[in-house]
Amino acid sequence: MAIDSWLLKQHQSGHPPALRFYTWSPPAISLGYHQHKYPEHWQHLVWQGEKVDLVRRPTGGRAVLHQGDLTYAVVTSDVTSGIVGSRVQVYQKICEFLIQGWRSLGIELQYGTAGRGYIHNPNCFGTATGADLILPDGTKLIGSAQLRRGGAILQHGSMRLHPSAELFTQVFGTESFSPVHFPQNLDIEKIIAALIAAAEDCFGMELKVQPISESEWEAILS
Repeated sequence: MAIDSWLLKQHQSGHPPALRFYTWSPPAISLGYHQHKYPEHWQHLVWQGEKVDLVRRPTGGRAVLHQGDLTYAVVTSDVTSGIVGSRVQVYQKICEFLIQGWRSLGIELQYGTAGRGYIHNPNCFGTATGADLILPDGTKLIGSAQLRRGGAILQHGSMRLHPSAELFTQVFGTESFSPVHFPQNLDIEKIIAALIAAAEDCFGMELKVQPISESEWEAILS
């Protein structure tokens, strides 16, 4: 996520918008920027012999377990994308490519509605807001968070693909886990390809793969 923050700074200085996808190794729990209360045992979790990292996002929201998920990040601005409006309207404008991409894979998504337990639930996937995307059965598939710096926008989020019920229960308890069922032939490469095609269509741009250089890595790590 340090790369996400760096991409936002790059965009503020005139670089083009960016879209990236990534997974996590080892697993980690990302805390929202303002989330200061969380169970103490999260600091001592071990999964398959590896310590579960505890990291803080540059964006707000509640805790997300990154294991068996795919994370996306969009860096853009109201000038380059023409995205204007309230925070939820901006969320939903950016989320159009997620809805269209998943629809091309045969999976329909819709926006959630925050329940009464939203404020007190430390688990991002425990409830859904108008910025989150849920399946027809109400299961939350994508939770997103956003950071704005002037006219520049970072929106990133987690897509639950194949989370471990055992680890999820260790982190959030037995009431939190609800499995997501996908077609058997749906792998992560197909998902990313569909989302890239949808992003090019929704945002009217051609995306180019741009590896991070050695000097850029040094800037990110510093």
